[in-house]
Amino acid sequence: MTERRLQETILALAILGGGIAAYLTVTHLAHAPVVCVSGGCETVQHSAYSELHGIPVAAIGLAGYVLIAASSRPRTDLARAAGGAAALAGLVFAAYLVYVQVSIIGAVCQWCIASDVVLALLVVATFLRLRAGPAG
Repeated sequence: MTERRLQETILALAILGGGIAAYLTVTHLAHAPVVCVSGGCETVQHSAYSELHGIPVAAIGLAGYVLIAASSRPRTDLARAAGGAAALAGLVFAAYLVYVQVSIIGAVCQWCIASDVVLALLVVATFLRLRAGPAG
């Protein structure tokens, strides 16, 4: 895959993930219901684990997606490394949150899982870009 194609893929995935995170952030802050077929989204959104030191977890995810999107454009080693590190850190945190949803809360948020899938794809794309190295 070319550098340009990887950049476009990373940007598109980051926008998709950012949209999910923005939706969850807005509904959390507005105390609005979440559109959810499983019913678990509301339970997760209202749990003690939905915030970290008063900051919605979804807002932290949104910030991560913005960082990944911003790192997708520059053709530098630092941008490649920052994007890969942010995606990997996000996926590790997401894995912890899946554990919390299943083992502690007893409910699963479909939007959170969708975001986790996007993060997994971002890890692959950012690491492919990192491995490819500088593009002339």
